[in-house]
Order: sequence, then structure tokens, then C-alpha cells
Amino acid sequence: MNRVKERYRREVVSALKDKFAYSNIHQVPKLEKISVNVGVGRATQTKALLDHAVKDLEAITGRKPIITKAKKSISNFKLREGMPIGCKVTLRDEIMYDFFDKLVSLTIPKIRDFKGVSIKAFDGRGNYTLGLKEQTVFPEIELDKVDEVRGLNISICTTASTDEEGRELLSQLGLPFEKTKNVKTT
Repeated sequence: MNRVKERYRREVVSALKDKFAYSNIHQVPKLEKISVNVGVGRATQTKALLDHAVKDLEAITGRKPIITKAKKSISNFKLREGMPIGCKVTLRDEIMYDFFDKLVSLTIPKIRDFKGVSIKAFDGRGNYTLGLKEQTVFPEIELDKVDEVRGLNISICTTASTDEEGRELLSQLGLPFEKTKNVKTT
């Protein structure tokens, strides 16, 4: 069993149940899925960029990505409806917990000048989105084989109903949020 899942069962459930006064153990929020998304806008001109993004995302997640296509045409970007413009992977169950563990313990500490992830990236329903500027922070990416540095979005979906519950769940699981400064106004 994954250590994040084990920690959730042993420590996080009881801590959240005490903090939010849940009457039932099934009310305690949990991770539902993690979606990793890479947008390759210049794939309209160069098809090889999308192929490299797919290989990188497959190495990072261990799953074969789905190619995402443009929903509508935009002439200024030379974009037609149905053109491939990115790729994504949705992780669930054990693979999701393995990825979250790798993200928190290996990847995030490798980010330069890291002061914590923003606490403002919640969507109002307890889900969190994290943007990384380069894929090279993941241990699976070989720096010699990187053709271009590209960013990716990681969306962590929870069963929490509020941002406060989602924030507490993720911080209990080890996601390092930035320290906020308590500024007093007089």
C-alpha cells in the first residue's frame, strides 16, 4: 500500500474528523483524481512538439496520455477546430496516490526558489490546481533528451465541499503551502 494512502487512513481521517466535527467517517474529504495537462500551442505548426510532450507526460505519469483537440477555430492563432493542441492524463486510485507522493516528496523540493504552493489556487469547491513552469523537475525526465521546456497543469480533485476542507486535507497529506504573513492594520 502506498504511504500517502496509509497516512490518510491512519492520521488524516481522524484529524479532519476532529477539526470539522464530522459525524460520519464517509463525510471526511479524500482525493478523488489527479489530472495532468500539457498544452502545446505551437503544435499547429510543428507536429513533433506534440509527440515530445506525449512522451514526457507518459514518462511522468506512467500512463498513456489522451490527445486534446481544439474545440473551436481561432484564425489569429492559425487554429482550426479539431486540431491537436495538447495532451492529458487522469490518474485515480493507487496510481494517483503514487503520483501525489512523488509530487510532494521528490518534485516540488526540486523547484528553484520554492516558498510553498499558493493557497489561492482553489476553485471554491475544494479542488486545487498547481502549475509547473517546466517538466524537468520530475525525476523521470532526462535533461539530455529535452527538446523544449514546457509547463504543465496538475489539478487535484477532492471530495471536499469547501476550500478550507480541501486545504486542510492537502496540507495534512504533505502539500507544502506558502506561509502567509499576518499583517495587522490599525
